[in-house]
Order: sequence, then structure tokens, then C-alpha cells
Amino acid sequence: MLFRKYLYAAIFICLITFSCTNTPPAQQRTNTIQPFVSTPAIPEAPSYTITEGFEEGKKTKYTPGDVKLITGTWKFNNALLGDKDGDRKTQLQSARLRSGYIAMNFDLAGVKQISIKHAKYGDDPDSKWQLYISVDSGITYAAVSPLIIDTDTVLTTDSFAVNASVKSRFKIVKKGTARINIDDITFKGNGDAGIIIGVPEAQTPDTVKVPSGAKRGVTIGADAPPLTGDNSNLLFGNPSGAQPVVAMADNYLIDMGYYIESYNNSKAGPNWVSWHLDAGNISNTASRLNNFAAFNGLPDSWFAVKSNSYTYSTYGFDRGHNCPSADRSSSVNANSATFLMTNMIPQAPNNNQETWGNFEDYLRSLALQGNEVYIIMGSYGSGGIGAKGYFSNITSGQYKINVPAYIWKVALIISNGTNDLSRVNKSTRVIAINTPNKNDINNEWKLYQVTVRQIELATGYNLLSNLPQPIQDALEQNKRATVFP
Repeated sequence: MLFRKYLYAAIFICLITFSCTNTPPAQQRTNTIQPFVSTPAIPEAPSYTITEGFEEGKKTKYTPGDVKLITGTWKFNNALLGDKDGDRKTQLQSARLRSGYIAMNFDLAGVKQISIKHAKYGDDPDSKWQLYISVDSGITYAAVSPLIIDTDTVLTTDSFAVNASVKSRFKIVKKGTARINIDDITFKGNGDAGIIIGVPEAQTPDTVKVPSGAKRGVTIGADAPPLTGDNSNLLFGNPSGAQPVVAMADNYLIDMGYYIESYNNSKAGPNWVSWHLDAGNISNTASRLNNFAAFNGLPDSWFAVKSNSYTYSTYGFDRGHNCPSADRSSSVNANSATFLMTNMIPQAPNNNQETWGNFEDYLRSLALQGNEVYIIMGSYGSGGIGAKGYFSNITSGQYKINVPAYIWKVALIISNGTNDLSRVNKSTRVIAINTPNKNDINNEWKLYQVTVRQIELATGYNLLSNLPQPIQDALEQNKRATVFP
């Protein structure tokens, strides 16, 4: 594969202004930008690499429209997502441009370099395109690259140095009518990119239909966290002392490989679920499967909640993940494990899709910034208000599924490294939230921050119990926000 580098600076903040000489399309104004001025060297923030592979979206027509991709929303004008034989692509599909453009509807911070794979489409004649940058959220654009000519049907990679010191977005503009394919746009930069990678955990109401009686277990692959030690799912302690003993039916320990939980047979749901999160867990190797199913690993005499034991249409509650689907996209096995009903609670839709979805997205963004996050989520009480009103439980045959009153989560954040337990100190960041299971909840999760100690008092659990007591006490009493009733 031919690999060329065009090193064109689009660098900002200087005393001397500089206008790019490449002419943008007629409908765009050339943006005045400023060249780089040397400053004393300072330590760089952690680096990031983000690739948009055009695999998650759907657009089959050239008409203008926005497309939600894993990096964010892009504007497609006289462009689509192609999966035909003539489309040059690294996986299943790529962007195909005819005479328009594709442009980001969002900004990235700290971009240092962009790499783009491209080729002409099918048997079309040679074709031209150009890359532009905007530092004012898409109001004006300036050329980053020269006019690039595609003469080959094999994907070629070009790299552009930009070293942006302000937030910026990019646009690829097609010249002429001969079609081209664009694939695998890779952004490299430093610090927090300012976006969250991945398809949101819950974009629509929980109305997916699956076979109701199917049961399955978990296939544990090499991408599962280790059983013990660094990155293990229960490194910071077993808060309720759960054991895999049938006599402890309401505090029954289940190791699902990709997460560990305490299951409550009387409530037909988890007391808590614990897992480790890092960037490797959210690689988007597997898409969201939506293959809800009963778990086949419960004792024979216990009720196994089925995929349709409670439905949005009847009760107004989502099948709310404890360990989210989007936290386990490293493989089909990993994602499939999250859709077992033993990982679910009846959760008010706005609570699930907005407040909790926002918090989960935030924690994943921390993982992408070079952190690892140890997470434990649980629920307690009975009685929630979903889209169809109040329910304390849901009847499924002769069994009842508890509708929790409150849903909580504790997340401990440390930078990537080893010897994780020993690296935690009294100033380590811990975020704890506790939300009512109501549909009229505010979508800002920060309003529901509490202390770890308050969750312990509400549940009777001993959280972070594997830490030395002085460190545990300091972290558990650290209040970061006013408690929401």
C-alpha cells in the first residue's frame, strides 16, 4: 500500500496571521489561521488515537443528511455509505463521495495528525478531493492538504500533520463528479479529545423482540478480565460476601467472566454487578447484539427471568443493563454476556437511556484517555415509576421480579498501570451516584452524586473493602457534590 505524508501545518495561536493558499470550494470561505510560534517545551498530555471506520452508520442515498457514526454525527452531502463491490473498503463499508463532501458536526481537541484511506470508486475516472479544517465550529474552513488525485482502485493512506492548538473539525470535499471512497480516518492527538467513542448504550426505547424461551450461558474468551489480580472484576472486594452456594439464594455469587455479580433469587435480579473497564474493553470489535436471553446457569429450582418476562410495551420499563453492552464490545462473547437477564433490572426508560447513559458514556471517555475504571453497580428497595406508572414488582407466571426504588454506581478511576491496589491512595478519584428509579429524572448524572458511605448505609454493603482501612475511610467519605434526595 502506498503511504504518503503531506505535512501541512494547520497550527494556531500566534501574532502573525497566515492564509492557506489552496482554494476551497466556491461555497466556502477561506479561514485565516495562524502559524506556530515556538514556546518552551512542556510535558505532553497522554496521547489518543481515534479511528472512524464508517461501519456503524447507515446511508444509502446521495441526498444531504446527517449520519451517526462511532465518533459522532457527520454531514453527508452528495455522499453515502457504500457496501457494493465497487466500493473500496477495509471492512464492510466506506464513505462514497460523488460531487459533495463529508464533514464532522463536532469538534476534536488536541489533534496532531490525521490519516485517511482513499481510492477511486469502481471503474470511475481519476478523481480529486481536498481536506479542510475549521476552528470556529464549521463557520469557515481552510485547506489542510493540496488537491489529491485518486488514480488507483486500491486504498491509499495519506497523513496530514495539523498540530491543532484549539478545537477543530474537518471536512473532505470532492472535486468533479467521478466517485471516490474514503475509509478509516484516524485522528491522533494529545489530552482529552472531547468526544465519546461508540454507539450510545440506549438510543431508542427497549422494544427489541427476541425469542422468549431461549436460555444460554457465557463463552469466556481471551478478552475476559483475569480471575484475580490487576484488572480482575472483583479486585476491590466482595461488598456483600456473596458465595456460589445455593443456601445463599439471595446473595449468590455468579462469575460471568466479563463481570461478576451477586444474584438475588427472591427479587429475580442482581444485588450488584462488578467489572473492570479499560480501552481494550471498548474497541467496538463487536456491535451491540440485543440478544436478550435467560441465563442457563442458575440452580434448576430457581426462576430464570426470560427475555420477555417484562416488556416496555406492557410495564413501561427498559431491561436495564448493570454492566453495559457498550462496556463490553471487545468480542461477540463479551457483548453477548451483557444481554443475559441476570444482568438486567426493570429501569425507567429516561433513567436508563439518558441519566445512566450519560454517566456510562463519561466513564468510557475516561478509559479512552488512558485510565482504567473499577465499577460496581447495584440497586435496592422496591417501587419505581416507568413510562406507564408505578410498579413495585412485575409478575411473570407465579414469580415476581422486583422493580428497584434506587439504582447506584461506584467508579474508582486510576491511570493505566500495574499493581492497581497499591496505587490507590486517599486522593484517588472515586465517583458515586444514587438515582431514584423514576422516569422524570434529570438527565444530568452529576446531580445525583453521593458519597460511597451513603450507599453503604443504604445497602448494608462494605464497598472497596480490599483497600487499607484509612484509605477506604477517606475515599468513602469524600463528597463531591450536594446529595440529591
